[in-house]
Amino acid sequence: MWLNPEEVLLKNALKLWITERSNDFFVLQRRRGHGEPTGRITGLLVGALDTVLDSNARVTPFRILLQVPGSQISWVIASGAAIEEVNKHWDWLVHNLLHSLSVFENKEDVASFVKGKVKGLIAEEVRGRQAAQEDDPEKFREALLKFELHFGLPSSEKLVTYYSCCCWKGRVPRQGFLYLSINHMAFYSFLLGKEVKFVIPWAELTRLERVSTGLMTEAIRVNTRKRQREFSMFLNLNEAFGVIGQLADIALRRLLDSEGLELDRVLQQPTRITKRILEEQAIREYVLALFRLPRGEKLHEVASCSVWTPHARCHKAGTLYTTDSYLCFSSREEGNCILLIPLSEVLSIEKAESTSLLPNPVIVSVRTKKAFQLIELQDRDELVENLNSRLRSLQWKQSMFRSRKDVSFENLSTSTSQHVCVCLCQSMEQVKERRWEDHFTEFGRGVHMFRTEKIQRLVAMGIPESLRGELWMTLSDASSELESHQGYYTGLVQKSMGHSSLATEEIERDLHRSLPDHPAFQNPTGIAALRRVLTAYAHRNPKIGYCQSMNILASVLLLYAKEEEAFWLLVAVCERMLPDYFNRRVIGAQVDQSVFEELIRERLPELAEQVPDLTALSSVSLSWFLTLFLSVLPFHSAVCVVDCFFFHGIKAIFQLGLAALDANAAQLSFCDSDLVTKFGDLTVRQIERLRCRHRIQVLQAHEDTTKENALRVVTPDVSISAENLADVYDLFKTEHFISLYWGDSSSAAAAEAAAWRYGESGSYMERQYRLDRPQFKSLFGLLVPWPGGSNQHTDTLANRSFTLLDQDCSNLVTFKEFAFWLDTLYCEELNEKIRLLYRLHIPPVPNCRAVSDRLTCCWPIVSALISYSVKVSCLPPQREFIQFCKTLYSMFHGDPEENDLFQAIATVTSLVLQIGEASHRGNRPGSEVTSQEEARGAETAKETAEDASRGDGSPAAESEWTVSYAQILASLLTEQALVNFFEKPVDLSAKIAVAKEKQYHQRAGLLTLHQGTR
Repeated sequence: MWLNPEEVLLKNALKLWITERSNDFFVLQRRRGHGEPTGRITGLLVGALDTVLDSNARVTPFRILLQVPGSQISWVIASGAAIEEVNKHWDWLVHNLLHSLSVFENKEDVASFVKGKVKGLIAEEVRGRQAAQEDDPEKFREALLKFELHFGLPSSEKLVTYYSCCCWKGRVPRQGFLYLSINHMAFYSFLLGKEVKFVIPWAELTRLERVSTGLMTEAIRVNTRKRQREFSMFLNLNEAFGVIGQLADIALRRLLDSEGLELDRVLQQPTRITKRILEEQAIREYVLALFRLPRGEKLHEVASCSVWTPHARCHKAGTLYTTDSYLCFSSREEGNCILLIPLSEVLSIEKAESTSLLPNPVIVSVRTKKAFQLIELQDRDELVENLNSRLRSLQWKQSMFRSRKDVSFENLSTSTSQHVCVCLCQSMEQVKERRWEDHFTEFGRGVHMFRTEKIQRLVAMGIPESLRGELWMTLSDASSELESHQGYYTGLVQKSMGHSSLATEEIERDLHRSLPDHPAFQNPTGIAALRRVLTAYAHRNPKIGYCQSMNILASVLLLYAKEEEAFWLLVAVCERMLPDYFNRRVIGAQVDQSVFEELIRERLPELAEQVPDLTALSSVSLSWFLTLFLSVLPFHSAVCVVDCFFFHGIKAIFQLGLAALDANAAQLSFCDSDLVTKFGDLTVRQIERLRCRHRIQVLQAHEDTTKENALRVVTPDVSISAENLADVYDLFKTEHFISLYWGDSSSAAAAEAAAWRYGESGSYMERQYRLDRPQFKSLFGLLVPWPGGSNQHTDTLANRSFTLLDQDCSNLVTFKEFAFWLDTLYCEELNEKIRLLYRLHIPPVPNCRAVSDRLTCCWPIVSALISYSVKVSCLPPQREFIQFCKTLYSMFHGDPEENDLFQAIATVTSLVLQIGEASHRGNRPGSEVTSQEEARGAETAKETAEDASRGDGSPAAESEWTVSYAQILASLLTEQALVNFFEKPVDLSAKIAVAKEKQYHQRAGLLTLHQGTR
């Protein structure tokens, strides 16, 4: 075991230790007398000494020392009772540390680095042991306190786990701790008086991979859009890599595609995520993919056991997985033996008498008068009790559903679902049928038949025409869905027919493009059946609705299955076997394309060398995955591919895709049994792990496209540089994410829902980030060009700016509106900056529509850049003018020319007030302005200006007092100090750089304060 480094002055005092292995920095020693012939006197003496010592003080026979060349001091860093245990520690030191130590010039730094690393390993081992005993070990609480102390994030930023590791800066490793939370990964190191810390949001992670370079045997490389980091020397690199990938995948699905990809209910509540939940989720994803279960299935128990296999006359060892509605068994070697038992088929689950040959047996009886025997089950009593509880609940639901299944609906005609014979030799069909009948006799028939290597070979040869529909229903378990939802399809058809939507329009357009050469779809009967199936599914799952290529799949399904069966087969394909393939952005298909590219590089390196950019293949291979090769292979061969797909799942398409690239055109014109098995070592577990990593890249690629589209719309209409505009977009998006991280849950949900735009027809439109009032105010404070005055007035001005920008009164501001506003402040001429400030002080009107109309006629920036020659009809009263002056005073606060600017604005205020008074009196009928009245007006103006500078006072007669934009602008132009201030260029790049540094902690503090006052 690893030990807290303990100093040893003489590494072999009294010759009590014998050196077994050594190098420049480490020594492995054996205690003299241990493992030696008993006749040696020194060994006997040392053995006697160790025996006399108290048991707590006895010395373990093996140890590892850290030694610094040229020093007499060493440190014990590991010990063990067996040579095998110490050798593991030695090998870890040699492979992970030894090569890295050569980069240190100061040998004392070597000792500090190694001791720090060992202490980190000890902490990780202790945490692991404690976590097995309790949910919240003391070490984890200590790590949580350090995480909060080092990074200053809100308490709602839940820490999931942490790892001791090294972060590399060039050739120098920095030993520290990597903290993984629900929204970020953070690293902290304090070594040799130097502190290194940084935070990487999962939303910025673009690529995750394992690499092996010169000094590092193996490391985790994390790429963002701006840089990459490498972490190594983990005690368990596989675990760390898996957890990082999971957290990044969950966060990106939640943040970047909340409307498309579905998350488990537990993962939708980030504060509930723990390391244990991540482990359970990884197993659940694997089980759903391996057995192609419905995505809503919850995993309950995982238990090692053995199942009696009548065909092999022995018990097969493997793992039992239980979910809401299924018992699933898989042998230790994936695919060797699989058993799927729907609970809807189960009659009873009973315990049998335990014997030495059959320990802890359980008998599962099904409706086909068969029984399955499971043995060697740990915690058998609890498992059986839980299974029977779920079985009783399911049986009650089925009885209630069946009792009312025929009340409202009638059976549909299935005359259109005739089986179509392909031109094959009749004798070959008969041979296939006999083989399958023999297989049913030996392995069982139905969903719960044993799925072994023999059935793989039969499927690869092609399923007989007469059995294809039945076996597709069996292998996909669509038969269970049909059985448990009697009358459901009939009801969907009745509800959906006659309704018009975008999905139905697309379906009508594609009906006659589905297998147009096949006679079954050259008549109204076949077209009507296809229409009903596709329309019913679009009504069932409006999030998917209808996607191109679904028509081709449904057409083939109708050829071999009844209409209602074809519907449930389509449900199985779209929702279980190809998850996320048929949503609006086909994310699932794009993820698998990215996985396919990596498999090409790994399995077909010669092809990858010849075609460096494999993305070009996506335009070809995407249709392979979306249509299961139905659109590219001859019909007979393509149907055989569908056979393999229903047995193997997506793995068959990956295998065939690789074989298609590896084979020549002649070999692809027919379906051979070797074609699917050529890359047979590819497993479901490998595919799921690759999907997790590549989903990150696909989602970030979509995010890049969204950003490019937003910038392309805005760039022609602003003068901000492209680089600055891109940085402003990042700040805008980060503000949105911060609210999702730590904001109020209801507000965050509303903001995320508003980020997805839908047209009137309900069709999907591009993601568009928007900011609500608190988010805008936060970004306003970071990016306004002037130094800023009192917080109260800055808040008032931010509120006025938000109201002005929110033209549609949705309480949200788009990036386009925000960019136009920022462009006016930084890049427009003086008169346009004054115009903007003037618009912010137009008196409020009672309804939102009037505000919108007023902005449309008065502010050309927001209203699609209307010509500035528009006559201004909105004139603020005196109270709003004083507020305008206060705004100017707040802008000048902190400026180097503050005194001159204050004096200039006082002069302008006095001048404008005199103009306003003169205009006000001049508008009275029959009024004459005398010199004495002018003097009194000037005096009043002076007092009002002083009141404005103090922030109080308001004339009583403001209801009739107005001043125009032209008058204000003309008055400002008389003061050169004011002209210089507004014409002085402001460095937006510097503001953006400061905003990036401050945004996180400023916004986090505001959110924490808001939550604390609720």
